[in-house]
Amino acid sequence: MNNRAAVITGSAGSIGRALCKVFKAAGYKVIGVDIKDQDGVEADEWLHGDLMRFVADDEYRDRMLGAIKAASGDAKIGVLCNNAAEQRLARTEDVSINDWQVSLDVNLTAPFLLAQGLLKDLENAGGSVVNIASIHARLTKPEFVAYATSKSGLVGLTKALAVDLGGRVRVNAICPAAIDTPMLREGFEGRSLSDLDSLRLCHPAGRIGQPEEVAELALWLASPRASFVSGACYEIDGAISSRLHDPA
Repeated sequence: MNNRAAVITGSAGSIGRALCKVFKAAGYKVIGVDIKDQDGVEADEWLHGDLMRFVADDEYRDRMLGAIKAASGDAKIGVLCNNAAEQRLARTEDVSINDWQVSLDVNLTAPFLLAQGLLKDLENAGGSVVNIASIHARLTKPEFVAYATSKSGLVGLTKALAVDLGGRVRVNAICPAAIDTPMLREGFEGRSLSDLDSLRLCHPAGRIGQPEEVAELALWLASPRASFVSGACYEIDGAISSRLHDPA
């Protein structure tokens, strides 16, 4: 993968850090993008990026795209990994317009605008886009109205771009179930460890996933070994989406 760059958003999070580490080990020049501090992230270049502003402000978007391209240097931008996400939880009657808009902007609109803005670079490199979606794109639960809608849209975007771009740029998605991240654990604040154990046991695999497992799948999807894979949405879910949950 020499002389190729991988652009990874949300690179300061657990999955983002794993993505940076795995792509760097595979020989990519890693460009990390995040609104948070990236201490300890294994990225060759780091860019502070506010995806809400990226969506809303044309001038900021142009500057950020220019900064990404400049950071790649002599390396061709071969991978865009849309990993950044916002998870705003509330029941239907309590979802604010701000939470709704933030979810759509960060989880759906920003990935589209990044793919659009880097399209020529990705095409010149024979590259690909890997979108980190979620099991919530297909199976969800209460309070995930905004998040599930945005991730469903990301899966739809993945398929639409793959068809529209044809052989120019491959586009795929990964739909993880429970992955051991701070975002997951924040949802269990104030609850007992037995609740987290229950979540683990809901997965037929008997555990929740690790960020590195998502990253390894992303690396494969971006590689020439997956050259005929486009428009696909890979579930990495410990078989939970295949399990029937009923009271008996």
